[in-house]
Amino acid sequence: MRLVLLGAPGSGKGTQASRLREHLQVPHISTGDLLRAAVKAGTALGLQAKAVMESGGLVSDEIVLGMLEERLTAGDTGNGFILDGYPRNLAQANALDALLARLGQPVDIAVQLDVDTELLIERLAGRAQVEGRADDTPEAVRNRLKIYNEATAPVVDFYRQSGRLAHLDGVGTMDEVFERILEALAPTPDVG
Repeated sequence: MRLVLLGAPGSGKGTQASRLREHLQVPHISTGDLLRAAVKAGTALGLQAKAVMESGGLVSDEIVLGMLEERLTAGDTGNGFILDGYPRNLAQANALDALLARLGQPVDIAVQLDVDTELLIERLAGRAQVEGRADDTPEAVRNRLKIYNEATAPVVDFYRQSGRLAHLDGVGTMDEVFERILEALAPTPDVG
């Protein structure tokens, strides 16, 4: 199973990805984790990323895609993977599709976890309080969610148009949301 998890910050992607990793026995790949690991390990791409980050810039899609390619060609992705937090925009979605086609590992399904904006703000405010982050004011969170929604809406459409999107309600207990995801991943029986 090759799965892309989509959803705004606070939608529960990371929590569900961890559960799915155990259930599906495939690696959970977070581009943020890849980036931090490559910088720490001092890989060629990690050094490029570190230089960009130290100058205050955003790491290019090309560098992130290179890290993803390295990770996806590791031996443990043969039975699939869970991508969390990528792609975030249409250019990344197209580049990812091209990479995965070249690797013979196309995405099976993209799961969009939908959560109401006010609930996301509440969740993120709670997370910020636990983590001691003073920068997650409701106004700042609302702005980040607006930017996220504007950039990600075309990604959702990209997967919808290719018939690979499952839109799911991301509200409920962890178990309820997990069950919805498993239902979306289950193959539909051929009728006829």
